[in-house]
Amino acid sequence: MAQPATGPAEGPGTAPSKSLAGTAVHPVDEKLPAARLLPAALQHIAAMYAGVVTPPLIIGQAVGLDAAGMTRLIAASLLIAGLATLLQTLGVGAFAGNRLPFVNAASSAGIAPMLAIAETSAPGHQLPAIYGAVLVAGAFCLAVGPFFGRLLRFFPPLVTGVVITLIGVTLMPVPVAWAQGGDATAEDFGAMKYLALAAFTLVVILLVQRFGRGFLKQVALLAGMFVGTLAAIPFGLADFSALRSAPLAALPTPFAFGAPEFQPAAILSLCIVMLVLMTESSAGMLALGEICDRRTDGIATLLGPVFGSFPTSAFAQNVGVVSLTRVRSRYVVAAAGGVLLILGAFPVLGAVVSLVPMPVLGGAGIVLFGSIAVSGIRTLSEAGLDDSSNIILVAVALGAGIIPLAAPAFYAGFPAWAQTVLGSGISAGALVAVVLNLFFHHLGTHSRNAVALKSS
Repeated sequence: MAQPATGPAEGPGTAPSKSLAGTAVHPVDEKLPAARLLPAALQHIAAMYAGVVTPPLIIGQAVGLDAAGMTRLIAASLLIAGLATLLQTLGVGAFAGNRLPFVNAASSAGIAPMLAIAETSAPGHQLPAIYGAVLVAGAFCLAVGPFFGRLLRFFPPLVTGVVITLIGVTLMPVPVAWAQGGDATAEDFGAMKYLALAAFTLVVILLVQRFGRGFLKQVALLAGMFVGTLAAIPFGLADFSALRSAPLAALPTPFAFGAPEFQPAAILSLCIVMLVLMTESSAGMLALGEICDRRTDGIATLLGPVFGSFPTSAFAQNVGVVSLTRVRSRYVVAAAGGVLLILGAFPVLGAVVSLVPMPVLGGAGIVLFGSIAVSGIRTLSEAGLDDSSNIILVAVALGAGIIPLAAPAFYAGFPAWAQTVLGSGISAGALVAVVLNLFFHHLGTHSRNAVALKSS
């Protein structure tokens, strides 16, 4: 396993660049002039911004936060994303940082388990229970990070593909509810005006994706949300009260939503998610040409709940930006992290996100979560589904993960701890996938191979 303080070794097709002093440097360590640095950094922000603000939007609404609370939650998510990205790209000596062009931020993978924690916790204790679980999950990530490479064989693409697919599928009811207005108790929930606005936003995103070029095509999601919000103003569907009441500048307060509470089932659920996130991040780093330890993710996840954020992970969409633009400088992504820090320090900027009407978020969310499911399907397509054992594994794991979605009351008679673990389709599907992977591909395989070799 490579040391975190070193940059990636040159791989095929990687040619050193010249620094300002004329010496050869690896493209990852290249320091670009501001004229190239800032536009490239903005592309990374555009690619991941919607993903960063999605977890606080969903969790904040689920626990009933008001506009001020939502603003604080979004600001905290942006701040921790900036800090995690800077730790990842610049590093701190030999202690932290893989020094690769990765953006680290709150992951959508943790949303469903955190929603399950919120549903089984008493009012007023929902966020503290979530943050307690995230704290322990961060410590768990730091503890297993040094030898996580040995555990990767238990999380092959067969397992991670199931989990990523379930992330997209189990979260799909969220944008559907947003498209109907967001508030299921409102009299006009599901009104045609909301559905029309959601459909309009989706159409704009599709048109930008089809006819846009370059940077505009990359920000199709944000463009659709912007145009959808503008279209909502004449019909009185855009609320600007959060922007007027948000403070101009303020740093997140430690434990602003209450001291963390530690529930064993909630902790187990988030630890499972962290293992999946570590595996997903490692796959992304392999795509960039180097396997590094996972200490940066653990530090950010450990610090996140102190200031009101959630489990962090390396964002795969930013790997796509690196691949598309061929700009591999980690200082570009570090600049993007600096922008995220600024956004988090000025809550009024984070409050802009809360201006987006729920139906607009619904139209964009269908694309966002649908694309996550597609990523999982793409991973499964490379996981050897021509083998009957693998087909059974995927079928049973997906079935276990979809049970909470198809029948929300299925586990109502189970103990509270079981409801928290199994009530999240992601953690339930991940558990089943890991166990079946052990059963089909690890238990007794050495003895069977030995017999086969002896007989041959």
